Amino acid sequence: MKAVLTALALACATLTVAASAPAQAATAAATMPAPSRMVLDNSTRVIAALEKRRAEFNRDPVALRSFISSEFSQMFDKDYAARQVLGRHARGATDADVANFADALTNNLMQRYGSSLLAFNTKLTARVKSQGDLPRGLGVKVSSELVRSGGEPIPVDYLLRQSGGSWKVFDVMVEGVSFVQTFRAQFDAELQNKTIAQVAQELRSGSLQADAKR
Repeated sequence: MKAVLTALALACATLTVAASAPAQAATAAATMPAPSRMVLDNSTRVIAALEKRRAEFNRDPVALRSFISSEFSQMFDKDYAARQVLGRHARGATDADVANFADALTNNLMQRYGSSLLAFNTKLTARVKSQGDLPRGLGVKVSSELVRSGGEPIPVDYLLRQSGGSWKVFDVMVEGVSFVQTFRAQFDAELQNKTIAQVAQELRSGSLQADAKR
């Protein structure tokens, strides 16, 4: 379950923060700060599209990847997130190197985990719990939880920053585990012996796989 949720959150950045129905989402979102409202509105739209096009996406993986890529590009600040994943290895790296790594990581994740979206139960009820400022003015944290029958709520938190005049997600935490920290730990050893371009190429070729389940 956790692997599916992580893949889902990474694929669409805000997909798991949704209300149980569009009308409820509209009512709740009207009283929320802009980042929380953005998370809720977009999530409701994406969940509705997934449910409506589920049969199509099962038949056509290319259409699913195109849909995921479009949503991901709109909602996720992938270059900034990539710099956080690269950590100390990003020092002195060019914007082109970081963008190349960001694209390679994104494509690898979508190819490996994109189909998990179709296994996700869109009937889960979710809610935004709170929003707070991050230290040093870095952005905001939107805390949410997924409520499921017969189980404990699953916490899903989003870190957002303003980029190009809009709020975008740069990290997702499922049950307290950050995807930035997960991938930073995974790629640190690789980057000690290889260039960013080499790691990006290995991600593209599939000889290196991003592991969202760690």
